[in-house]
Amino acid sequence: MLVSWQVAVDGPLLGLDRLVRHDVGSARHDLHSALLDRLGHALADLGSSVPAIPVLLVAGGLAAWRSRRAGAARWWLPMPVAALTSGLIPLLVVPAKAAFARPGPLGDPLLPGQWGWYPSGHTATATLSYGVAVLLLARTAGVHVARVLRAVAVLLAVGVGAGLVWSDFHWLLDVVASWCLAALVLWSLARWLPRPGGGGRTQASGSSASGSSLR
Repeated sequence: MLVSWQVAVDGPLLGLDRLVRHDVGSARHDLHSALLDRLGHALADLGSSVPAIPVLLVAGGLAAWRSRRAGAARWWLPMPVAALTSGLIPLLVVPAKAAFARPGPLGDPLLPGQWGWYPSGHTATATLSYGVAVLLLARTAGVHVARVLRAVAVLLAVGVGAGLVWSDFHWLLDVVASWCLAALVLWSLARWLPRPGGGGRTQASGSSASGSSLR
């Protein structure tokens, strides 16, 4: 990935990080809005393990319950998918943080044993947790509901990234890298998951349509 290469070699693309941080810092200073600062922190916190992982696990259980009611052959599949996703996130992020060992926007040197800032763990947690939750739920929802759920997941992922950059917790490219990584995982999962149905009684109204729309 271009971004990872630039981070590894301290390439010219990192100038974008410094430019964005300068502009965001100027805007934050000029506006001097406690409300926006609190909003930025609140959005960033949505990428924490709590609430993101519980939302993912609850969504997996709810999707399994709805699949069972619809008569799906492998109705239980959303539960292990949700559980495995929650374990996959640190396996993807932590080794990369340790390998790149990138200091944060404040410039403080990393302490011994401390992970770096690249890629953003909060962004990856939010994008994958909410994204997989919606991916599972949308398969048993109507077309319009599925579209709303996907829009909510995108807004949450973007909101967490924006909150991290606004609050000076992460460089922009830390966030972009996690978006790219999560998008690849979500795309792969969407292609791997079987369509709802494949045995049992007729699917609930809108289920088949929402499942096919994921392809």
